[in-house]
Amino acid sequence: MPRATRPRPPPRATRRRARRAPAGRPPAPAPRRAPDVAADAPRADVGVFGGSGFYRFLDDVTEVEVETPYGPPASPVHVGTLGDRTVAFLPRHGADHQHAPHLIPYRANVWAMHALGVTNVFGPCASGSLQPEVAPGSFVVPDQLVDRTWGRPDSFFDGSLGGPVHHVAFGDPYDEALRRIAIDACRAEGVEVHDGGTVVTVQGPRFSTRAESRWYGSQGWEVINMTQHPEAVLCREAGIRYAAIALITDYDAGLEGTDIPTVTMEEVFAFFEANVETVRKVLFRALQADLPAEPLDPGPGLERA
Repeated sequence: MPRATRPRPPPRATRRRARRAPAGRPPAPAPRRAPDVAADAPRADVGVFGGSGFYRFLDDVTEVEVETPYGPPASPVHVGTLGDRTVAFLPRHGADHQHAPHLIPYRANVWAMHALGVTNVFGPCASGSLQPEVAPGSFVVPDQLVDRTWGRPDSFFDGSLGGPVHHVAFGDPYDEALRRIAIDACRAEGVEVHDGGTVVTVQGPRFSTRAESRWYGSQGWEVINMTQHPEAVLCREAGIRYAAIALITDYDAGLEGTDIPTVTMEEVFAFFEANVETVRKVLFRALQADLPAEPLDPGPGLERA
């Protein structure tokens, strides 16, 4: 006679421990999909990182809110028409100049342009001169850049979106076709323009000491600015052609052989405001030029929508 057997209890549910990241190494962030811009949002083929008033000469202006994986850009993007061209404007410091140079949401700003289909960007900026021949009131369309900043998020390829690390070629940081357009626009408006030059980007928001300024000038660099990095390299990573148009507002404090008082923010703003109409005219002409139709190749994970 067979023995009665006691039924076995159901097996316990087992819990697997999550693998810990090696000591000293933070866990990899989860990939995040970039939010799409609204389906009915206007598209643009050229953009400007400039002051909040630069878009006033556009027609049919629409304010566009763009979400990005890096939070909101410094301001809503203003998209309007200039002749038969659609232009996107975004004030890099924000509509009320509320973002200091080292705290500008550069990645969000560039991503917003990218999301709207922009393939060419002009970056007008107020800058100081490091050389006596580069006088206040003149323009410089630089062809080289030196980064003297620190701590600014300056790449889309840092692993934060779950994509691969990527190293972009950046030997020539400014697009030559857009540089030529900007130079021709300056000359057509009758303003003094320097073809080429090196801009050194400093951390800010303070201005340089005399010793720092003398050292920058001794390297042969022409222009000092607080925003060109990482704006230029992020455009390159996103496949956007980029050129800067620097209005020289002052001689920097350490210029050799001159007795220059240290500049103040109020003086820089006042000089730029007094010359902003000239900047607008140069931009107006450049934006209507025959712009490159083909974008640069964006890095992996930044393919165009």
